[in-house]
Amino acid sequence: MRIGFIGAGKVGCSLARFFADHGLDLSGFYDTAGGCAEEAVEFAGHTKAYEDISKLVYDSDALFLTVPDGLITRVWDQIRDLPLEGKFICHCSGALSSREAFPGIEDRGAFGYSIHPLFAVSDKFHSYKELSHAHFTIEGDQAHLDMVADLFRSFGNPVSFIEAGDKVKYHCAAAICSNLVVGLVQNGLDLMKECGFDEDSAARALAPILISNMQHIVDKGTTASLTGPVERADVTTVEKHLRCLGPEQRQLYRLLSQTLVEIGKRKNPGRDYTGVEKVLAEDS
Repeated sequence: MRIGFIGAGKVGCSLARFFADHGLDLSGFYDTAGGCAEEAVEFAGHTKAYEDISKLVYDSDALFLTVPDGLITRVWDQIRDLPLEGKFICHCSGALSSREAFPGIEDRGAFGYSIHPLFAVSDKFHSYKELSHAHFTIEGDQAHLDMVADLFRSFGNPVSFIEAGDKVKYHCAAAICSNLVVGLVQNGLDLMKECGFDEDSAARALAPILISNMQHIVDKGTTASLTGPVERADVTTVEKHLRCLGPEQRQLYRLLSQTLVEIGKRKNPGRDYTGVEKVLAEDS
């Protein structure tokens, strides 16, 4: 199977190199941005840059449309009338299903798949090294679903199937655990800066607790990992925290702490959280 990429950005380059390193055959890259396809070819190797999208489609058994989510269906519209029978058409969006991305694909005799690495691809030329640890979620045509999953399993990656109707909720979960955590950490850094740290020194100071906490969650789960004043039902400290925060940070603290109360109840079923719940509710 020869694999082609339409879009030579971070995801396209990372997946192509990942595939090449696992012995898959790449046909090449097409990208409308000048020089991007050539750059991807140099990086991934054993492939070529295409100036004509139809030639890439012709030379490929599987196509990955590794463009921004808003452009996936637009690219599909460009290729849908080309000879596609028997080809695999894939995208890597976490939020789009295969049918949403490729409307009418069944009429073209092709097979559509959403193949999403549960991983933040942040660097065009280095993220591929970490893809071997990524969990892949796959959704699409039942005809070859197991075959696609087995391909990634053969690389050593864990794989899960997901229903089309669950894609948005799944992607939201990923965004909360990835993107929203960045915003949460920034709030902590801002508070540290109010205490005399600069951003760099604050990040270094908080790094051990951030890294160890995440590792504990992965190893033991959220319930066993929860510590702190909410878990202890320390009403006095929670009140002090709320008083030192501005309105927006106070709201964030309150909402997240209400979730922590529920986790705390699971961890400590005999502990009385009534006082903490009252303080958090009064601040709403």
